[in-house]
Amino acid sequence: MDLPPGCNFTRDKGNQVCKLKKSLYGLKQSPRAWFGRFTKSMKFFGYTQSNADHTLFLKRDGKKLTALIVYVDDIVVTGNDTGEQLKLQKYLSQEFEMKDLGDLKYFLGIEVARSANGICLSQRKYVLDLLAETGLLGCKPADTPIEMNHKLCEGMDQEPTNKEQYQRLVGRLIYLAHTRPDIAYAVSVVSQFMHSPSVSHRNAVDRILRYLKSAPGKGLMFSKNRDLEVVGYTDADWAGSITDRRSTSGYFTFVGGNLVTWRSKKQNVVSRSSAEAEYRGMAHGVCELLWIRRLLTELGFKPGKPMELHCDNKSAIDIAHNPVQHDRTKHVEVDRHFIKEKIEKKIIRLPFVKSEDQLADILTKAVCSRVFYDSLTKLGIGDVYAPT
Repeated sequence: MDLPPGCNFTRDKGNQVCKLKKSLYGLKQSPRAWFGRFTKSMKFFGYTQSNADHTLFLKRDGKKLTALIVYVDDIVVTGNDTGEQLKLQKYLSQEFEMKDLGDLKYFLGIEVARSANGICLSQRKYVLDLLAETGLLGCKPADTPIEMNHKLCEGMDQEPTNKEQYQRLVGRLIYLAHTRPDIAYAVSVVSQFMHSPSVSHRNAVDRILRYLKSAPGKGLMFSKNRDLEVVGYTDADWAGSITDRRSTSGYFTFVGGNLVTWRSKKQNVVSRSSAEAEYRGMAHGVCELLWIRRLLTELGFKPGKPMELHCDNKSAIDIAHNPVQHDRTKHVEVDRHFIKEKIEKKIIRLPFVKSEDQLADILTKAVCSRVFYDSLTKLGIGDVYAPT
């Protein structure tokens, strides 16, 4: 350990040691120590830490609600109690050194734009910086983030590419996917080759960047609706990975007609049938709906009717409703009982949806540009910077 500047200790004196009084930047325990200190202060001021999201703190006064969410040392405060927000700001200013940046416009690289139609979240500056850094600011745009019927797999060619640069690019794309569900599947595919990327994998990453060039300002639109109905869409391909023949599952979840969460991820095991792949994906979708239900309940908006999870596989829906154990469902027995329990408690419903109306299709496979852009319109993904 190096002595801090201004310390008058000399190395000749053998029995002197340094006592650490604060967890400083650079130490492994500093984030935990800081968050513990912040949590203690918030609870002392009367706020409750959310069980659904530990970085969310809530305070309720009758029908008034104040919510604070923190990421390291960046804080967002919202709610319908202006007086409480001013008191909280004054309290935090006394406890910590902080600055009020006014209305939320920019947070962790996410831009917040407001209009009469609602709130739009995008990462336009982040995309433009990424394109400038990679030298693709003047490239020819691509119409979709990944080509149809791609054959990306491990060891598909022997020509390696720069591993560190590839990992850095994919890492930045993963962060960008927080407001860009349109690239979720493509990023999920290229992130599978982080340990040994090839030129073909790098070309796939460059295609994602060329797609971003076509509309860097695309983002999520949140409109005010009368209800807070929770709806999900879940889908899965079957044995789509050429490397290990595992399936990819994905889901979209909506609250009040607004897209709030999504995921595209390769499954951990090989599925023996398309129904099994869909069923495993359905279990992930149910877990996400339960988490949203728990979060809404803490906010005071508990769903009053069963949440809907749309699936386009009738066999998977039949397995969920059928109380009889079959040999072909033994290996998914835990998922089967888990989903069946939520159906019996009327927490969720599993309505059938036609494949052409399945929004989660773009999270499990590469589709043509027509289907792709139809899905983006239905998901509420738009570009507020596009010329009208």
